[in-house]
Amino acid sequence: MHALRVTRAEDFPEWYQAVVREADLAELSPTRGCMIIKPWGMGLWERIQGELDRRIKESGHENYYFPLLIPLSFFAKEAEHVEGFAKEMAVVTHHRLKSIDGALKPDPEAELAEPLVIRPTSETIIGDAFARWIKSYRDLPLKLNQWANIMRWEMRTRMFLRTAEFLWQEGHTAHADEKDAMDETMLALEIYRSVAEDFLAMPVIAGEKPENERFPGAERTYSIEAMMQDGKALQAGTSHYLGTHFAEAQNIRYQNKDGGMSLAHTTSWGVSTRLIGGVIMTHGDDDGLRTPPAVAPRQIVIVPMLRGKPEDAQILEYCTGLCAALGAASAFGAPVRAFVDTKDARPADKRWDWVRRGAPIICEIGPRDAASGQVTFIKRNALREGEKIKSHTLSRADFIVQSTGLLEATQKQLYDEAKARLDSNIRGDFATFADIEKYYGTNDEGGEFRGWARVQWSRPTGAALEEVGTRLKALKLTIRNAPKAQPSTFGKCIFSGAPAVEEILIARAY
Repeated sequence: MHALRVTRAEDFPEWYQAVVREADLAELSPTRGCMIIKPWGMGLWERIQGELDRRIKESGHENYYFPLLIPLSFFAKEAEHVEGFAKEMAVVTHHRLKSIDGALKPDPEAELAEPLVIRPTSETIIGDAFARWIKSYRDLPLKLNQWANIMRWEMRTRMFLRTAEFLWQEGHTAHADEKDAMDETMLALEIYRSVAEDFLAMPVIAGEKPENERFPGAERTYSIEAMMQDGKALQAGTSHYLGTHFAEAQNIRYQNKDGGMSLAHTTSWGVSTRLIGGVIMTHGDDDGLRTPPAVAPRQIVIVPMLRGKPEDAQILEYCTGLCAALGAASAFGAPVRAFVDTKDARPADKRWDWVRRGAPIICEIGPRDAASGQVTFIKRNALREGEKIKSHTLSRADFIVQSTGLLEATQKQLYDEAKARLDSNIRGDFATFADIEKYYGTNDEGGEFRGWARVQWSRPTGAALEEVGTRLKALKLTIRNAPKAQPSTFGKCIFSGAPAVEEILIARAY
């Protein structure tokens, strides 16, 4: 028996929902399409936020905050941008309610002179500020970041992966020229790659999106793509070179060194609480979440095995001392986050609660452990030996000394497992689109596992690219990106037979 009522093999989408629910990460909100993030889920986001915030600031950015409400006219300045988000915009039209015929309704006399859009992204309002703040080349580069909530009116939602409201970080920068802006775009992409792989133990492939998958209004879009356990891709972060499109629309001009006026080159980039969904689907098992130690809110959980007997006081004292000693150790550059679970519940129930949440190491301390000065524990990433729970025992002194190594080994093992899955499930032997159709066409949504395809590509544009998109859509496939690492020679494009110029990844995706 496993801790969850559904397994990944039986129903992966339902398994995902079960992990979110049983690991107590979040629950659905009374507000349609939104979620309530609970303490363990919020703890994960706070750890991700802290790590990203540190790296962003170390790379020369400062945090700002811009309004949640954006005048509709701001979007109208950039046609391609507004078209990309128009169907997802939530709009505020009134500033007061009134009781009309016994029901609260928008007061007809309180209609706003200009509707306000609830922030779907901030390029337009930040661009307006850039136009005021940037006057000279001496003001560049201007590099800012904000932590905010976003509203995009999604019709089909899934907690952490796609909700109407979500939390994110969005970086916005302005530069004197294309090279400086492109360097910034790639810097942000590298920060995301490193956080995903080094902090979340989630291997990704970084690369450029095709023309039809670009951020609305961008000249180039780059992404990190992660493979989930069902073979689907998750776009885990994006970085955009916006060129001078937004600068022209928002009049972001500066006096250059020659005394003339030039348009600034801008970028934007962001990751969101979707990363938590990626952690679940990369590392979870049939007992719940396996949380990478670097991001775990509690790295070592100590469960006192209390029985309502006189020796309970000795057990609690032993657990408290063990927790304090562990907190003096360091893992991943910070004190070990140890915790004694003293809530009034059966020890077995508390153990399984932490198993489902994925606490990396769970200690179960009974009277014999306290009396003999030892620690009995389970490692969440290697919980079972067959169907049997596998436990380990060390002396208290040895456990404290080895705790850092145990956590770091768990982090590496989770990454190595996910990396092996990624590497072994990207096929590169497709010569024609007929091969793609044969491989993916026999598989419906939720059917047999299918990984990714890495194929030759001539980089078509316009109508030819639209045709490719239509052919892929029929198989529920999309182009994920063109990986940064490319071979030195190419064959023929699988779509057109024309000479290829790069390789791309194709997959089903969230």
